[in-house]
Amino acid sequence: MIVTVTLNLALDVTYRVPRLTPGATHRVAVDQRAGGKGVNVARVLRTLGEDAVVCGFAGGGTGRLALADLESAGIPARTTPIDGESRRTLAVVDAQVGEATGFWEPGPAVTDAEWAALLHDVDAELRRARALVLSGSLPLGVPDDAYAVLCGRAARAGVPGVLDADGNALRHGLAGGPDVVKPNRDELESVAQSADVREGAAHLRALGARSVVVSLGAEGLLAVTGEGSWRARPAHPAAGNPTGAGDAGVAALALGLARGWTWPQRLAEAVALSAAAVAAPLAGSFDDEAYRRQRAGATVDALPMATTGKG
Repeated sequence: MIVTVTLNLALDVTYRVPRLTPGATHRVAVDQRAGGKGVNVARVLRTLGEDAVVCGFAGGGTGRLALADLESAGIPARTTPIDGESRRTLAVVDAQVGEATGFWEPGPAVTDAEWAALLHDVDAELRRARALVLSGSLPLGVPDDAYAVLCGRAARAGVPGVLDADGNALRHGLAGGPDVVKPNRDELESVAQSADVREGAAHLRALGARSVVVSLGAEGLLAVTGEGSWRARPAHPAAGNPTGAGDAGVAALALGLARGWTWPQRLAEAVALSAAAVAAPLAGSFDDEAYRRQRAGATVDALPMATTGKG
């Protein structure tokens, strides 16, 4: 079983329009379901046949709607109740150009007592976990080193951790020694202060990450680890909604940790699932036929070992 932690749990609302025109009025097709990066990871894991449980904060009417959706989807949740109102995220998908425009609410404020309660809840789930996924932004009131704290608790429980965050949440989370960190190119550059992807990945390893897998968008992934470095590419470019593609890749990386796959296996799965998620209409889903095609044609090439960072 894999535990996913989404501290800023959301209700994801997706509007689909034939063409997005600023300043115009649009008639939309609407989808609404529980979201947040860790929730998307849990959905993908369940589709792949792996048990997953969602942890995080949930509050107010929005939180109740999100939890009801998780229950109807058959995804177990051990969420920590809060007095604040859970956030909503809105993605507007332009069908003509295959792009999504996102509008993310900041989320609720969390008290010290609510944070302590969440730590207790996550500890309970770690007793039966094979991997921990920490994803997304931090709500107000949660300490900057929240992900480092959670990584440390997972390590003491003998559970490997995957961190997918940006900004201060990523910067402080590195101190917890996550087994895998999965930034995109922009997130990596903002923390490492380097436009060179391999150099930036090595810098994150020096700051505490055991392995770094950088998402390069449609170009695939680059991994720098203590066992080697690799470049993974999809079989062909994917068109559609990129929201949730990174989360599908994280699901594959966590599954590889839990099942003991080699790095080339993990990366081939991650790049194929990411591309297949772009072909699906909603975050947390992937197109099964696209996944099979991408997996059959994905390439993973070994690169010279990085010389900076942890061994």
